[in-house]
Amino acid sequence: MSALADRPENPVVGVRAAHESAALHVTGAAMYTDDLAAQTAGVLTAWPVQSTHAHAKVTVDVSGAYEVPGVVRVLTAADVPGVNDAGIKHDEPLFPDEAMFYGHALVWVLGETQEAARLGAERVQVEYEDLPSFITVQEAIDAGSFQGIPRTVVRGDAAAAMAASAHVFEGVSEFGGQEHFYLETHASLAVRDSEGQYFIQCSTQHPSETQEIVAHVLGVTSSQVTVQCLRMGGGFGGKEMQPHGFAAIAALGAKLTGRPVRVRLNRTQDLTMTGKRHPFHITWKAGFDESGMIQALEAVLTADGGWSLDLSEPVLARALCHLDNSYWIPNVHAHGRIAKTNKTSNTAYRGFGGPQGVYLIEDILGRVAPQLGIDPLRLREQNFYRQGQTTPYGQTVKDADRLGTIWNQLLTEADVVSRQAEIAAFNAASPHVKRAIAMTPIKFGISFNFAAFNQAGALVHVYKDGSVLINHGGTEMGQGLHTKMMQVAATALGLELHQVRLAPTRTDKVPNTSATAASSGADLNGGAVKNACDQIRERMAKVAGRLLGVDERDVRFSGGYVTGLGNTVQRLTFAEVAAAAYFQRIQLFAAGYYRTEGLHWDPEAMHGSPFKYFAYGSAATEVEVDGFTGAYRVTRVDIVHDVGDSLSPMLDIGQIEGAYVQGVGWLTLEELRWDQSDGPHRGRLQTQSASTYKLPSFSEMPEQFHVRLFENAREEGAVYGSKAVGEPPFMLAFSAREALRQAVAEFGPTGHSVDLGSPATPEAVFWAVRRAQEAGASRDAAAAPAERTLSTV
Repeated sequence: MSALADRPENPVVGVRAAHESAALHVTGAAMYTDDLAAQTAGVLTAWPVQSTHAHAKVTVDVSGAYEVPGVVRVLTAADVPGVNDAGIKHDEPLFPDEAMFYGHALVWVLGETQEAARLGAERVQVEYEDLPSFITVQEAIDAGSFQGIPRTVVRGDAAAAMAASAHVFEGVSEFGGQEHFYLETHASLAVRDSEGQYFIQCSTQHPSETQEIVAHVLGVTSSQVTVQCLRMGGGFGGKEMQPHGFAAIAALGAKLTGRPVRVRLNRTQDLTMTGKRHPFHITWKAGFDESGMIQALEAVLTADGGWSLDLSEPVLARALCHLDNSYWIPNVHAHGRIAKTNKTSNTAYRGFGGPQGVYLIEDILGRVAPQLGIDPLRLREQNFYRQGQTTPYGQTVKDADRLGTIWNQLLTEADVVSRQAEIAAFNAASPHVKRAIAMTPIKFGISFNFAAFNQAGALVHVYKDGSVLINHGGTEMGQGLHTKMMQVAATALGLELHQVRLAPTRTDKVPNTSATAASSGADLNGGAVKNACDQIRERMAKVAGRLLGVDERDVRFSGGYVTGLGNTVQRLTFAEVAAAAYFQRIQLFAAGYYRTEGLHWDPEAMHGSPFKYFAYGSAATEVEVDGFTGAYRVTRVDIVHDVGDSLSPMLDIGQIEGAYVQGVGWLTLEELRWDQSDGPHRGRLQTQSASTYKLPSFSEMPEQFHVRLFENAREEGAVYGSKAVGEPPFMLAFSAREALRQAVAEFGPTGHSVDLGSPATPEAVFWAVRRAQEAGASRDAAAAPAERTLSTV
């Protein structure tokens, strides 16, 4: 059994535990980055001057800003001592001379107050020389506007298999992005001390990369910059790459003024300045045999990268690696490319390209099932991976039998077959309201596509009084990572949860950390925390063995006490052993490290085994659609999901529920719109507030919501047998979209294929219902003459 998976007696992992900051959250006492800024004496506020053109050469005159009382400094490109760039690809000028999207920050005004900075920004004069702009993916495709490196996944001979297929279908799948809409907008606070060291408080998922970008903008080494992330009010990927420039602005302001500087975007600024989930435009052709088995898939995936690369290349790679979802496709030719448009630079978002890839195959199966005359449930299940089969990029699908096991468990526990019969009876008697139930699976790879990110560090201190302080490289954005790390440490050291405290994430405690992303936070940092704790426990076991008169291998740590096998009369407290170890000059702190083993990946060939394992799950969603308005409601959701041996079941269930609802938001509600006219507001984001951008609310919650964790699911080689949970359940929301598709089809003739817009808003559903009704009317009209002739005879 793997040391990482070995779970001792009376573990703290696997028990229901409240979020470590729950009391602070509900009382409002939890501090966030801008709360810290508000308590900082003498802090200046930075305010951006944003472009009002989608693409233009700009000339900026900042002199007017200095006429506003309270304006201290205007930051421009001339002030940058290092590199004027905030991107890892060096394609994101911090102070641009060419506005690349409507809302692009051109210069920043520092003021004694936010109002002074805002008024100063209004006085900055900008001259624009307009350049051609591309707002939609199709515009970029037509103009040949692409960026980054295209990638292709190939297996078998898709063209030959397509030609030999009994049924061939083709189409276009196009879907929009998604705004992160975290509760806490982007925020940074920079302080420069008397020694020239920079301390940055930042709402960031990747403190080490924020540190690196700040350092190269300032022209200093990383050792001169410390970044701390106390906690985030949500991230969802939107704070993986995009905080770096804001932190650099704050740090530059602190350098030039000698005073603390904060950047805190208001909601409109956050919406208009930061990237979203990548929209995709996909053309495809799919071949099936007579029984409905997939034979071939050809596709061209075009991601809307926005104005710069950001994380578009790895997002595209992950989309290509997930277009199979849970299905064996023997012949594949999928080409991916990145469009360059004049919009915010799109970035990481929960699932990181996975949802876009899964969208393709689920959309295809949903469209063609009626045309093949096969129940969508059966069409999906019969195409599941089987043991020993490999993905199009060459990785063996380990534990593929879990797909069928989870699927069948859900079918039984959600009583899907009998509910289908009830729904059919309801629909037959209801001409204007239709219901449907749909099931979809997920197979999601866990690890970073970039191998170097699959490592983590931790620093664990045991004090003489037996108390424990842990530091790790992961960041807390509400998902409960810190709670899980405390549970891991408590389990490894044999303590109660309350005996472990956690310190804020800081780059001067744990260096060179990876982003808290790709659902890998618990896997990587948990492995590092456990490694550090194991080192300390082994040292303490030698001390305890001598005190208890037993071999060190027979020492047991549990519940805050230390005992020895065979010694039934003596029990030491953890604190007693810690104190004894100190006086014996035994090291009571340790740096832990973990690297994910068994990964190999050729990004050029798009081939290898990039994932440590796959997380599996299935969801069944029932919906009801009003044919008059297109309005719908989700009446029931059932989910069975594989999280391995859960580190913290209550947190994991919360993550599954939240991911599903967020996925439903992307697929059915959340619609981003930009002005596509040739007028003065071309490229302006039109959905720049909660009043115009629809988020899931209580009214969209399912009336019944049942989540079950798949049992007996230990993942060997992962920390205490657990699996990642943050991203995979997001894609279970495809069951809601497919249920809507099937409900719409009930308004049309048998065999009608529904092409459902995305997001499937009530408006999109209404027009899909109308098309289904028109298809039924056309078929009735075509059949009418033959029926009259027959009756005459």
